[in-house]
Amino acid sequence: MTETPEIVTPKIVTAAMLVIGNEILSGRTRDANMHFLAGRLTDLGIRLREARVVPDIEETIIAAVNDLRARYDYVFTSGGIGPTHDDITADCIAKAFGVGIDIHPEARRRLEAHYEAGMLNAARLRMARIPDTATLIDNPVSAAPGFRIGNVMVMAGVPMIFQAMVTSVTPSLVGGDRLLSRTVLALVPEGAVAEDLGKLQAEYPDVDMGSYPAFRSGKASTAIVLRSTDKTRLDAASEAMYAIFRRMGGEPFENEIV
Repeated sequence: MTETPEIVTPKIVTAAMLVIGNEILSGRTRDANMHFLAGRLTDLGIRLREARVVPDIEETIIAAVNDLRARYDYVFTSGGIGPTHDDITADCIAKAFGVGIDIHPEARRRLEAHYEAGMLNAARLRMARIPDTATLIDNPVSAAPGFRIGNVMVMAGVPMIFQAMVTSVTPSLVGGDRLLSRTVLALVPEGAVAEDLGKLQAEYPDVDMGSYPAFRSGKASTAIVLRSTDKTRLDAASEAMYAIFRRMGGEPFENEIV
């Protein structure tokens, strides 16, 4: 008698991203950081479960930080740590954690080393204000550091600097089981495959399945994205999806496992 393979519960580590800035909500600036962060976290076995955008309003930022840090293993913020009056993220983080904030000696030293003599004015020195108990996140691009306090990573909004800060902090992050992915596509309308896809999902509850319709060469097509930490289960579900598409008269194909 053949036993059904046991479904192993994966180790899941979660994260959220908090994008801070009126310029994002107004449409003046397009956020370019979430895609980068999601990719890096996926490589580490960390699942980005939520992304939220909030304005430069103190009470809104504080509430969002406290909500997200209580529900996810990691929180990554972007924006609001520059030299101008509307850069209030550091102060908001300090209030969210109930700690003080002041010029951090090492942050000041880095800025002094970066700017020419006499160029470190009061506005730029604001970027050295770090909440008590926080540790610095390196910024090899423009010196002004981000910081980490608890499970919250606070970083700049400028994409080049944000990416450098993410790279600096990733060695300290602890991930879970890496999520593998396969995408099976066919020139079959989504409505035609929906019922069978629902049955397949019920058969493989441990494999995440998403359906994405599009037009290819003027014809309706459907891409089914399957994700799991268990390669054996992922392969089995993908092969079953192949069979479903073929029954519908489509010739399925797929991308590489990532």
